[in-house]
Amino acid sequence: MSNSQKLILSILTGIGCILSLVIINSASNIYKLWLQQPLGPALESSTPIKLAGTWTATHTTQQANITLAPTTIKIGAETPSSPFLPCNNLPTMSILAIGVDSRSDDYRYGRADVIRAVRVDYRAQRITVLAFPRDLWVRIPEVRDALGVDRQKLNSAYTYGNPGLQFWDHPSQGPGLLARTLELNFGLKADHYIAVSMNVFVEVVDELGGLDINLPDGVDGRTSSDRSKRLIFPPGEQHLSGEQALTLARLRNVSIFKRANHQNQVMCSLREQFDKPETIAHIPGILSSIKRNIQTDLTPEQISQLACLGTQMPRSNIIFATFPRELFKPDSVYDPVAKQDLFVWDTDFNQMRDYVTKFQAGTWPISSPFATPENGTSTCEV
Repeated sequence: MSNSQKLILSILTGIGCILSLVIINSASNIYKLWLQQPLGPALESSTPIKLAGTWTATHTTQQANITLAPTTIKIGAETPSSPFLPCNNLPTMSILAIGVDSRSDDYRYGRADVIRAVRVDYRAQRITVLAFPRDLWVRIPEVRDALGVDRQKLNSAYTYGNPGLQFWDHPSQGPGLLARTLELNFGLKADHYIAVSMNVFVEVVDELGGLDINLPDGVDGRTSSDRSKRLIFPPGEQHLSGEQALTLARLRNVSIFKRANHQNQVMCSLREQFDKPETIAHIPGILSSIKRNIQTDLTPEQISQLACLGTQMPRSNIIFATFPRELFKPDSVYDPVAKQDLFVWDTDFNQMRDYVTKFQAGTWPISSPFATPENGTSTCEV
C-alpha cells in the first residue's frame, strides 16, 4: 500500500470514528430524552385550597393551560431495553392509582371502581397505599354547566373527565378530573396517575397462571338479584383465575373495609407472583396487555425506578391503609341527575383531610418492625 493510500485510509478511518461517536452520542441523547418523556398528559397544576369540612363546601381552583395530546402507555418491542435505573435517594412520589371498571380500551367512559393514593418513599424503601371509598358525595369541578349540579359520587369524577361525555377537555381526562376532585375535597396532591382497565388485571393474572389466595372466613358475595356460585369463595387456600380474582376484589355486598382488604390480598398475591423467576417467561404477554390497557403520565425512567424499588424492598414495607371505620356512617342523598336516592357515606371531610395531610407527610400510618400495626392497616408480609 502506497503512502498516499495509507493517508487516505487513515483519514477515512478517522472520519468513520468521528461519525460513529456522533451517532452514538446522538442515540444516547435520544434515549435519555425518551426515558424522561411522560407517556401521557400531565396532571393539571392547581393552587392550594382551603375548604369547609362537609360535602357541601365551595371550591376555588385555577386551571392551567396544558396542550399535551392524550395518549396511553407504549411498551413493547419498539421500546429500547435497559436495566433498571437506580432507585435510591430519590424524592418521594405521590401517585393516584385508579382501577377502572370499563372493559373497553379507549377510556371514553367507565367509572373509578378502585381509588388509591400511593406514596412512594424511595429513601425509606416503603410504599404506602391509602384507599378512598368510592361512595363519597363530593364536589366535582368543571361539571356544573353540563349537569346543572356539581355534587356526585367520587367515582363519577373519572367518568365525567373522560372524552365520552365531553364535560372536561383537559388532556389528562378522567385521571386529571379525579385528581382535582380529590385535592378539592381532601387536599390530596398527586404528582402522577396510573389508570388500569380491568382487562389488564384479568389478562396479567391469567398470563401468570392465576393467584393463590387465603381467605380465613370465606366470602359469600351473592345478592338477591345474583345467586351465581361464582360469587362464593370458600375459606382457606384457593387458586383463582384472573376473572375469579377480579370478582373477589369487586364484591360489594361486604363492608368497604372488607372489600379493601380483599383488594389488598389480591395485590399482595400478584406481587408475590412477580417475585418468582418463572415470571420472566411471561413478560412479553404481560407487556402486550399493559400496552393496551394502562393510561399514565409516568415516564419510562420513573417506571424503571419503581420496578427497581419493587425488587429491593421487603414485602412488609408495602403498607395498605384505610381511614378509621368510625369516620363513616351509611346515609343516602337524592341525586337530581339520576333522579333517585343514592347510598353514600356520611363523614367529616375535615378529619379525612387531616389524615390525608399526615399520609402525604409520611407520619401516618406509622409502621416499624417493633410497632403494633395500626387498625385499618395491613402489609404483604407472609
